[in-house]
Parts: sequence; C-alpha cells; structure tokens
Amino acid sequence: MATTKTPTSHLSILNDVLSLPTAPFAEHVVIDFIERFCAARPGVTLNRDAAGNLLFHLRRGRRRIARPVCITAHMDHPGFVVDRMIAKQRLRAHWRGGVPKEYFKGSRVRFYTDDGLINGSIRSIKTVVKLGRERVDTATIDVPKTVPTGSIGMWDFPDPRVRGQRIYARACDDLAGAAAMLCALDTLSRTRGSYDAYFLFTRAEEVGFIGAIAACRLKTIPKKCYIVAMETSSELPHARMGDGPILRVGDRASAFTPAVTAHCHRIARELEASNGSFRYQRKLMDGGTCESSAYCTLGYEATGLCVALGNYHNVNAAKKTLGPEYIDLTDFDHVVRWFIELAKAPHAYNGRDEALRDQINTLERTYRSLLRQSLRSPC
Repeated sequence: MATTKTPTSHLSILNDVLSLPTAPFAEHVVIDFIERFCAARPGVTLNRDAAGNLLFHLRRGRRRIARPVCITAHMDHPGFVVDRMIAKQRLRAHWRGGVPKEYFKGSRVRFYTDDGLINGSIRSIKTVVKLGRERVDTATIDVPKTVPTGSIGMWDFPDPRVRGQRIYARACDDLAGAAAMLCALDTLSRTRGSYDAYFLFTRAEEVGFIGAIAACRLKTIPKKCYIVAMETSSELPHARMGDGPILRVGDRASAFTPAVTAHCHRIARELEASNGSFRYQRKLMDGGTCESSAYCTLGYEATGLCVALGNYHNVNAAKKTLGPEYIDLTDFDHVVRWFIELAKAPHAYNGRDEALRDQINTLERTYRSLLRQSLRSPC
C-alpha cells in the first residue's frame, strides 16, 4: 500500500466507513457504526430524530457561542435493496439512486447478508418515469442462493484501496464526508480548549434529500446553528482533485447563504496563512444539487464544502463502464482541519459578511472626497 501523510487514525476511520454497505432508506449499518463510534468519545451527546437522522453535539469550555456550526453529511449511496426471491436463483431488488440505465445489464452486484457476501449479476431492469425523468426502478438479478429480503446490494468492487494520494472505494459519496466528520469529532473530543459544534448525519439524500428535509421539518437542527453541508462532488474542469477541499458558493439549483460562505472563507484564509500547506478552493459546483439548497429553502442559513470526486456514482464516463469512486487524501485531510477550526469558532458567525463590509467601507473612505470634489470640477 502506498504511503500518505494522512494521520493513521484518520485513515483507519476513513477505511472503516468506506467499507460499510449502504443504500437510501437502508443506512442501518452506517447508523450502528456511527452510534458506536461516538458513544466511545467523551462529551458527545446524541439525538436520533423520528426520521432516523443522527445529531451529535460536542461542546467544551465556558464561552457560549451564540451561532454554532452544524456540519452535515448523508449516510447513503446509490444501491439496491432486495425485494424478494422470484425463482430459486433469481431475485428482484429495488434500485435507489441516480445511475444511467445503460450501465446496469450484466453488471456485478454484491449483497450483504448475516451469512456473508453473495454475488450476483444483473439480468434485466425495469424503468419508470418519476419526477419527470426516466429512472431505473427495479432489477432482476441472478444469484447462486437465496438472499434475504431487505439485504443491501452494492456494485461489486473491492474494499478501499490507497494508491498514491488517492483512495478508491465502492462508495465515497457521501461516506467520505461522514468519515471526515467523524475524524473531526474524534479530534475535538481529545482536544483541550473551547469549541461548540453539531454534527448531523442524514438519510436518503440520493433520492432527493429526504433525511435533510425531515431534519428541517422536525426541527432536529437547532435554529441557532448555521449549516455547512459536506459532500463529495463530481470533479469539474475548474475544480480539480488535489487542489484542496472546495467551498461551494452554490450548486445547480441555488446560491447558498453568502454570509455563511464568507465565514467559512475567512476561516480557510486564516488556516492558509498559519499553515502554508493548507490548500482550498472556492467554486460554484453546478454539476448537481446538494442538501445545502434544501436547508436554505427551508429557512436555514447554509453553505457547502466538498472534495472533488472521481467516477461520480461509480460511473466512469470516459470508459463507458462502472468503477470505484475515488478522492484525494490530502483534500480529505484539509477538510477535516477546516471542520475543526469551524468548531473552535475563532470568529463567531453573526450573519454578516464582515470582510466584504470592511472592504466596502475602506473603498468609501478612500474615494469619498474625490467623489464630492469631482462634482465641482471634473478630475
């Protein structure tokens, strides 16, 4: 295995999370892992809402922060859930998530059962028109033996592997985001000083932010929080893997709360100034829509962070085949550091873009006299 600068503990957490099976509405294995992980960290409190989302709170120090951060990520990835066996060696499975239909037939799937892995091959698919688009709805899959109803199925790729500065896995979206949050939470739980942060893990993002919407409706997220939604987002020509994690000013659907974006940008600039190795990007990531748009629409102040992702939703478009997803480990390390600094809140978020306001005030002072003088005699 190639060596990286990623702390051993962080790489272990990332590897463990990327190895977990998950699918929309079938995140129970990830939920169990996260609950056990956080229960072993001192000072962490848990609220599990009626929709199954997990909200952890970690606070230390006497200084109360009026507007603490709530960092979020989703626990699902496009995948299969077994409906039932329809013949001795054939099953029907629900498909949940966004992958073009041409990538299914003949592709290999692995199902996770209490008795171990069972491999299968897709025989046929059925599509439906949903929300105005044709989508894969169910698949008929050949298997060597019975697979229990409710079993999770994922594309048949190996467990996580590190190659150079990249890690390849069956699902980085958004398990890598969840892992980054756990790394930050683990570090904070062992850190002295003052901090205040919430960590929300949501369900069923891949079918339309269902867990995030429920968290807003149920008021799971304290209204005092500002939200930073973490994603792994498809690499774009102007947002390259390895150039640092990305502060998202918006997605395909909307622009995010400018003041929250500015606050995160200020923290990043200070990280960069204090440590020359820290790198980040600030981009419009309009390849898709993320939970930040849902949070903003439903009344929260929110922005987004992401790391660039290769083979988004396991689609290798260049080769017209399926493949493991992958991210850059340095991008991952730096987003963890960003989370930690947001939790420490060296500058309290107050709902204003202080840097832009200061810049405007400076411009006004610099040119005020010239503006007035030019009315009397053009300069």
